[in-house]
Amino acid sequence: MLSITLPRLPMLFRACQFLFEFPRPALVMGIVNVTPDSFSDGGRFLDASKAVAHALTLVEQGAEILDIGGESTRPGAEPVSEAEELRRVIPVIEALARRVRVPISVDTIKPSVAHAALAAGASIVNDVAANRSDPAMWRLVAEAGAGYICMHMQGTPQTMQVDPAYTDVVKEVGEFFAGRLAALTANGVSPEQVALDPGIGFGKQTEHNLQLLAGLGSFREFARPLVLGVSRKSFIGQIVKTEAGQRLGGSLACAALGVAAGANIVRAHDLAETFQAVRLTEAIVTQRS
Repeated sequence: MLSITLPRLPMLFRACQFLFEFPRPALVMGIVNVTPDSFSDGGRFLDASKAVAHALTLVEQGAEILDIGGESTRPGAEPVSEAEELRRVIPVIEALARRVRVPISVDTIKPSVAHAALAAGASIVNDVAANRSDPAMWRLVAEAGAGYICMHMQGTPQTMQVDPAYTDVVKEVGEFFAGRLAALTANGVSPEQVALDPGIGFGKQTEHNLQLLAGLGSFREFARPLVLGVSRKSFIGQIVKTEAGQRLGGSLACAALGVAAGANIVRAHDLAETFQAVRLTEAIVTQRS
């Protein structure tokens, strides 16, 4: 059964010069896709000036982290070159670093892109390929003192939705987190730099996503902030038969339930609406504590 209590164990999340101490209200992370092919808003913010303007609007609407990505990770997406990804994200990060006071996250699987992004003003690496075996990304994070979002994915964006299978998805994602926390520590990354993301929609069928949402509270045992990315995901459309741009209601329902179960960071396209849903959920849950 879904746990309806907010996390009470003190936790710190460090990301370069930024420090968040939990328990505190959940952080809403605004998504800025500087790509032509992301699943719900591809092409809208490919121009750097439009991406920056959109990011500034997200901050005005309540975003406390901005997540900048230059390579789509939708199922079946084609990889882009290092040079192209750098061309897309670095000007945006440089411009935002001069204008906002919230942490900037770079959504990338390439250590070279992460290195350049951190030098440009980012302070968090959002790594959907945390299932990697090469420790180069982790050593970079350790050296920079950056925050690190460790996300579970089965396979790669190109293969992840080719018949993903689990015996017990909640247990297996938990085992992944335990193993990755050990590997990160061995490579010099402090636990205080790490947040955990179960990877909704990344190598999961609809029932796996629902099981992860129902079991989200079990990941609180790791005493690390939990990141939840459900915004406009395809499993919502599979349940209610809607296109990506029509999934706001489902996205908000999942975000609210996730926060009630202990999610600390909620990644969202629709920032203002998600901010309201998160804050109202917290206000209600606090009354039940």
